[in-house]
Amino acid sequence: MRIETVFLFDLDGTLVDSVYQHVLAWKEALDAEGIPLSVWRIHRKIGMSGGLFTNQLLRETGLDIDPERIDRLRRLHAEAYGRLSKGVVPLPGAKELLATLTENRIPWAIATSGRMETAGHNLVALGVDPDQVPVVTRDLVKYAKPDPDLFLAAAERLNAPIEHAVIVGDSIWDMLAARRCRGLGVGLLSGGYGTEELERAGAVRVYDDPAMLLQHLDEVGGRR
Repeated sequence: MRIETVFLFDLDGTLVDSVYQHVLAWKEALDAEGIPLSVWRIHRKIGMSGGLFTNQLLRETGLDIDPERIDRLRRLHAEAYGRLSKGVVPLPGAKELLATLTENRIPWAIATSGRMETAGHNLVALGVDPDQVPVVTRDLVKYAKPDPDLFLAAAERLNAPIEHAVIVGDSIWDMLAARRCRGLGVGLLSGGYGTEELERAGAVRVYDDPAMLLQHLDEVGGRR
């Protein structure tokens, strides 16, 4: 008897090089609302749920952010990201990694904190059809990262126990969510977080990008 491994991937900063487009889109949205926040502080929040983003925003700015303003910020971010997403490309090795898993009949899915209005641009860049591949977005779950709902839903789509999942992400929010649902967290540096940060959040292995993960796939159970 052996465990049949499945892979669950974050999207932004994990499979596509889109983190900084998101940062700049949020900066544009916040500026439009007159909310001062440094670019580096925005980067530290990419990958978490919109609700947690808002809570941290409240703590750091002391501003009163009502539901209407939150909705405007989301729409402004989506509009700005739609323009900036033209520069989004797959990270090195991302397509090859997914193709290798498919060729070896190792199930995989994507679980992203982004809503389909932004994630759709990235899926096109990656060449992934959500009608053919399990993709779970923020629209489909009650809570996003660092809650584990996205990964639990993705594992369910693959009919696999979450304990059999290798969860690949670039942020501490991915690793915290993986830890909470008892998946095996694997971190990538391609989203801007450091090795020590990812390991402290629960990553058992850290690689530079999808290309390096592909070279070491057997280390995390990615073989038939």
